[in-house]
Amino acid sequence: MSALEEMSRDELIVLARAQQGQITRLAEQVSRVAELEEQSAELAAVNTELAERLARLERLISRNSGNSGMPPSSDDQPGKPQPKDKRAGQRTGGKRKPGKQPGAEGRQLAWRADPGEVVPHFPYGTCVCGDDLAEGRDLGVQAWHQVHDIPPVSAGVVQHDLHAVQCRCGKVHLAERPEGVASARVSFGVHLQALCVYLMVMHAIPVHRCCALVEALTGAAPSPGFVHGMIARAAAAVAAANARIRMLLTLAYVVNCDETPLRVGAAKVTKVKKYLLVACTKLLTWYMLGDRSLETFKASVLAELSGVMVHDRYQNYDSAELGEHRHQLCASHLLRDLEDCVEEYPGAVWPVQIQRTLRGLIHAAGTAREQGEDAIEAGVKDELIRLFEHGVRVGLSEVPRIPGPAKTVTQPVGRVLLEVLRDREDDVLRFAHDLRVPPTNNQAERDVRPAKTQQKISGRLRSETATGDRYAIRGYLSTAAKHGADVISAIRDALLGRPWMPPDPATA
Repeated sequence: MSALEEMSRDELIVLARAQQGQITRLAEQVSRVAELEEQSAELAAVNTELAERLARLERLISRNSGNSGMPPSSDDQPGKPQPKDKRAGQRTGGKRKPGKQPGAEGRQLAWRADPGEVVPHFPYGTCVCGDDLAEGRDLGVQAWHQVHDIPPVSAGVVQHDLHAVQCRCGKVHLAERPEGVASARVSFGVHLQALCVYLMVMHAIPVHRCCALVEALTGAAPSPGFVHGMIARAAAAVAAANARIRMLLTLAYVVNCDETPLRVGAAKVTKVKKYLLVACTKLLTWYMLGDRSLETFKASVLAELSGVMVHDRYQNYDSAELGEHRHQLCASHLLRDLEDCVEEYPGAVWPVQIQRTLRGLIHAAGTAREQGEDAIEAGVKDELIRLFEHGVRVGLSEVPRIPGPAKTVTQPVGRVLLEVLRDREDDVLRFAHDLRVPPTNNQAERDVRPAKTQQKISGRLRSETATGDRYAIRGYLSTAAKHGADVISAIRDALLGRPWMPPDPATA
């Protein structure tokens, strides 16, 4: 008989219960293992997600003005790595030195042959011998000193009496108000009005500080309401000039374009970020306040441009809804993106090679332009373009594209840039084939920079309407300054109803 057959019923029950317990424990262990495997998979997924987030955060932290489109002001934020030239403590080779550049026109106080006033000075008092120096013989001028200064400024009050004259026929004629005299019995003159507009628009002085400054300088005490109201009045006065500026931009051969965010409106109410768009040349400046949507771009002057559009590759500039345009992609932005690739792929040769060829073409174009040439020397240009194209091909082979839709797949660093350099080579190197086209949109960035200064000083501009008026005035004054016109005179003339107008391109 087997051992099981010899066991009693009670013993069999005990054995069965023990085996059942073992089975239960094994089942629990299997279930626990499955739970652990599931938890492990979840932890692995979380770890992968955290690693990706960490990589994205490290990449965001590594962005600065040297390897991205971020402004230099952001380089001083805590934790931000400094660009190479700042880390080195000095500008790198190829960069211009600080201060006056060689060949730039200098400025200094020059001796004037026709001073406005000559004040003679004579010794006074007594000589050591006791004689009065006033009775001495004049030996003529022995030393000359010219002082450039302004007289003390004090706002005066001029009363204009308008007389009436009765003709022999009996008709009464009343004298007309002089130019610039308002219909109110008491008003501020056009010179003081122009000063208020100049301080607010060109120097970003807030309204109350403008009132205080005008009072300290002139003794006049305009109210904040009057000063703020001058913005709308001046904007209306320059509307015709801005319409002409816009029209001239549509005829320009090259137009630089840029956009920058602005904080406009009440902080608790405004949820849509505003953007200031600028379209400009060396002689023209035009602003538009809106957002970064395609609708704003379509409403701006961009759709009407006939010349080459220089920009930073923001997608709206390439929209078919703006019409067909020739483009020049800003080389400064391309160089910064390539610097990002240099840091991401420290052992790669292609980003450095593309950078060098781009800089070489920019230098060659600048040199040819300065020497009055119509084009870059053919041999130099062809060799640099060959090296540029070779660097792009090598980069494309070393940074392969990840298959999948663009909305769900993030391409490796530099891949999209390399495809732009390959597919839009004409738009990247247009400046090398046509010296009339600048390689960068630096002109637009210079013209949009005052908006960032305004924001740093005032923080948030509360009124969207007043902000639009400010930049309507700013575009008019920027254009006048580019033509060498006196800015305050341009404001005064506009307030008098005869705004300064930019000349025709042929006479500019």
